[in-house]
Amino acid sequence: MTTVSRRPGLTPRHLTRTAERLSFIYLERCTVHRDANAITATDAEGTTHIPSATIGTLLLGPGTRVTHQAMSVLGETGAAVCWVGEQGVRYYASGRALSRSSTLAEAQARQWANPRSRLAVARAMYRLRFPDEDPAGLTRQELLGREGRRVKDCYRAAATRTGIPWRGRRYVPGDFTSGDAVNQAITAAAQCMYGIAHAVVTSLGCSPALGFVHSGHELSFVLDVADLYKTEIGIPLAFEVAAQDEEDVGSRTRRALRDRINETSLLNRCVDDIKGLLLPEGEATAATEADGDSVTLQTDGGHQIPSGINHAGPDDYEDGLW
Repeated sequence: MTTVSRRPGLTPRHLTRTAERLSFIYLERCTVHRDANAITATDAEGTTHIPSATIGTLLLGPGTRVTHQAMSVLGETGAAVCWVGEQGVRYYASGRALSRSSTLAEAQARQWANPRSRLAVARAMYRLRFPDEDPAGLTRQELLGREGRRVKDCYRAAATRTGIPWRGRRYVPGDFTSGDAVNQAITAAAQCMYGIAHAVVTSLGCSPALGFVHSGHELSFVLDVADLYKTEIGIPLAFEVAAQDEEDVGSRTRRALRDRINETSLLNRCVDDIKGLLLPEGEATAATEADGDSVTLQTDGGHQIPSGINHAGPDDYEDGLW
């Protein structure tokens, strides 16, 4: 068994916890480069320095170029990078996990692998979205039916509140402008939330693919997490933006969503919600405190023993260390 090298004590990725980062930064028509541990955005108006360790998600819009050095430091700091096209936002790549511990990844795998616990997590997700309902005992089909009705009610309520005519959700993949203003705003908000959720999921070391509601896609768990805040934040904000003006809906939605996420401390909440869903009650804090370079070996009975040691015993080898 080989040993895993320990990381240096101070690197850029240790500076800022996921919950304390900026939700996302949107850049367009500029060149993104690196200066020490910051990234720079250079356009016709000059150069702006952005501390890389404070970024949760970097959205690269039309006309952006990014250098290898910039991607290197973003990868070190665990930031997610999304390329944003004129047809909407699409997740393209991400950095390394900020967490050194596999606690959350292992907990996610255990919960996902058992059909009963997988359904229990899906019910807990529904309870987070709609705390006024008790989903205990509901089947998956019943959960989906209730969720669909609640989302439709949310659309109608937001339309009534903002005075926007609502003719239903309309989105053609690959054609962002095919929908009306409010549908464009809903799409922009949803896709940004997917990028943010992906950044949090990967930074915590979880698997984006092991979903509890969604399935069969590399981002199933990301979609699960993003949907937790759809009816509370995404949909109402999209209607508010569309009600103000029908011009430049996509960019205005992104800016408004960024402000709303900051106001509601959504990143911090997202981290807590993921830990609460995956870990037994009372273990979330312990998982955070135990985020170190601790590598052990699995043995029978679920016991963990130290790694980096030859467990054949001193009678077989002169030195117990590999």
